[in-house]
Amino acid sequence: MQELVTTIDQSEIISAIDTVWVSLCAAIIFLMEAGFALLEAGFVRAKNAMSIIAKVMMDIAFGGLAFYVVGFGIAYGASNGWFAFDTGITNSDLGLGLTVSNKLFWFIQLGFAIAAISIVSGAVAERMKVWAYAIFVVIFCAIMYPLAANWVWNPNGWLAVRGFNDFAGSAAVHAMGGFAALAAAIVLGPRLGKYDQKGVPVAIPGHNLPLAAVGGFILWFGWFGFNPGSTLGAVGNWELIGTIATNTFLASAAGGVSTMFYTYFKYGQIDVTMTINGVLAGLVAVTAGCNVVGPDAAMLIGIIAGILVDVAVIFIDKIRIDDPVGAIAVHGVNGLFGTIAVGLFASEGGLFFGGGTDLLLTQCLGVLVIGAFSFTVTYIIMQIMDKTMGIRVSRSEETAGIDAVSFGVEAYTTFE
Repeated sequence: MQELVTTIDQSEIISAIDTVWVSLCAAIIFLMEAGFALLEAGFVRAKNAMSIIAKVMMDIAFGGLAFYVVGFGIAYGASNGWFAFDTGITNSDLGLGLTVSNKLFWFIQLGFAIAAISIVSGAVAERMKVWAYAIFVVIFCAIMYPLAANWVWNPNGWLAVRGFNDFAGSAAVHAMGGFAALAAAIVLGPRLGKYDQKGVPVAIPGHNLPLAAVGGFILWFGWFGFNPGSTLGAVGNWELIGTIATNTFLASAAGGVSTMFYTYFKYGQIDVTMTINGVLAGLVAVTAGCNVVGPDAAMLIGIIAGILVDVAVIFIDKIRIDDPVGAIAVHGVNGLFGTIAVGLFASEGGLFFGGGTDLLLTQCLGVLVIGAFSFTVTYIIMQIMDKTMGIRVSRSEETAGIDAVSFGVEAYTTFE
């Protein structure tokens, strides 16, 4: 009898500790939406700042409800390897060995879903109709993102079964959101005045870079809930949590440093706005493998990501794809790189550590399928909406600013 009581007590203590841990991490992840809102608002013109705030609020509210109604069931229901179907939050065992309630697991996963769609909001800034965006948010969080999550994190998902390692979502969250952003930006077209008559890019500076920097710092902070929180429990995971936190910081810091040096030697001065994105690029890139790479590899991943983000931003601009905040380069390109980097740098199974090509091929397959799926479905949905309800604001509205025309309010006022 004493052994039974002890066992029950231990089980309850473990669940209590893990519940506190996951609750804290989930709350920190939720705060990342403030980071998205401030970063994106700072990177756009003042006349469109409030429209960005509205879109991020839609990510949370519309996306959160959609993820509750059907999204969670598609992601974590009884999967055939490709999809599942359930509604609400099931009480059934999800097969993940959870020591927290399914409801709390839903809440932390909600943070991942709305982070993925918030990537898109920045790429469509200053020109997309708010209600068209809301419709896409619902589709993305109800169906698109949950399918990718099913493949990667459902224990029966086809990528999970293959041994695909995407610990906290370089592919399922960031590449998923980044390639959706790419398709949306292509269909929308560039902002008025972004390219001259010869097709040469014209700089449209953000109106409040300190605001953007604060958003970047909040996202940086939030990543320490995003990555370590993906352990889904603290008991027995203290060494793993330490590894993940260390790798997360090292990659992000290395990303910022490499961007500083790269922009200094390329342009003759440090590009602070690009450095913000360099830090985020390092975070995105290490998110897939933060649990399986060593600290030196994490720094190298960050260094590469910090350079890659600037190269990608310039290339995307040259091919006339207008992304006001660099979301495609930060999340799409570095989500792709970070997922593949697992196959190269994983301490066990990585190509550079004697593991052969099996893991590398699995990582490449997984992220390419997720990226292609996200891009293709988004492109089709955007084209359908464009031809039916229209997705872009009018020329006069874009010129005047979405805030004043669509919301009747401006971010800054001289009213006394």
